[in-house]
Amino acid sequence: MDTHLSPLPPLRQGSCVALLAPSGPLPEGRLEAAEQAVRALGLAAKVYPSARARRGYLAGDDAVRAADVNAAFLAPEVEGILCLRGGYGAQRLYPRIDWGAVARNPKPLFGYSDITFFHAMLQNLGIRSFHTPMPSTEWHKGLDPYTERWLRLALFGGEWGALPNCDGAPRTTIAPGRAAGTLVGGNLSLISSAIGTPYAPNLSGTILFLEDVGEAPYRVDGMLWHLVASGALAGCRGIALGYFTDCTAKGESLTLEEVFCDLLAPLGIPVLAGLTCGHSEPTLSLPLGARAELDAGAQTLTILPD
Repeated sequence: MDTHLSPLPPLRQGSCVALLAPSGPLPEGRLEAAEQAVRALGLAAKVYPSARARRGYLAGDDAVRAADVNAAFLAPEVEGILCLRGGYGAQRLYPRIDWGAVARNPKPLFGYSDITFFHAMLQNLGIRSFHTPMPSTEWHKGLDPYTERWLRLALFGGEWGALPNCDGAPRTTIAPGRAAGTLVGGNLSLISSAIGTPYAPNLSGTILFLEDVGEAPYRVDGMLWHLVASGALAGCRGIALGYFTDCTAKGESLTLEEVFCDLLAPLGIPVLAGLTCGHSEPTLSLPLGARAELDAGAQTLTILPD
């Protein structure tokens, strides 16, 4: 993947967006607050059945969740798709979604965490998507200015440029160097588990963004090693690491920085850690499929113009 994916038209004030839950169920009473937050940003919300469904750790059974995704891409009034939350279950929808119809009716999709599955599939179809906070996870609480600024840019378009950390939070150069490529990625555990499946992302020619939550350093080690040993990182031009939230060890352990240095520095590509993006707030939004430049020595990640 040597070129960026073609941009889709941005949303506008009054755009109709689908609210659906392709992974886990919403907490009780959360949907109403999420709807209000979406409308507060000037969007019209169309709520799909999965937003109110529950089957254990899933937002309804696979058929319900997949039907919502299929319907949202086909609905002529829907201009964008907001995934209400992550959790688990998106991968289970792979055989139930009409990917041909999705490719013929491309729409911007927004979300992160388990939604990384959709980002990978849309990337493989040549469709740009957005790694953003989600209405029932973050928006409903009210957004800090940094998070809202980058979310609005993802929703409504504009010039991206250099992506600064919030309040000058430090970044760490794991391996110096400079490279440009297509920005892809998301949750490490989702990307690692996709290797060897039909929805594995093509990482050649990319700047790969990775983040995760609740994984001990040895688990991060194992997932990164899987990416390295599988050959999935062959042709990857650079790696940008975001929040690894609550990824601490109990007892004797390597640090995450040691894990990153052991496994990623030998790849011979620039690697930068410490982007304020992922399972924490404040957080960046990212235009996945856009062309980006990573300068790990200068500790910058820049979205290049289309």
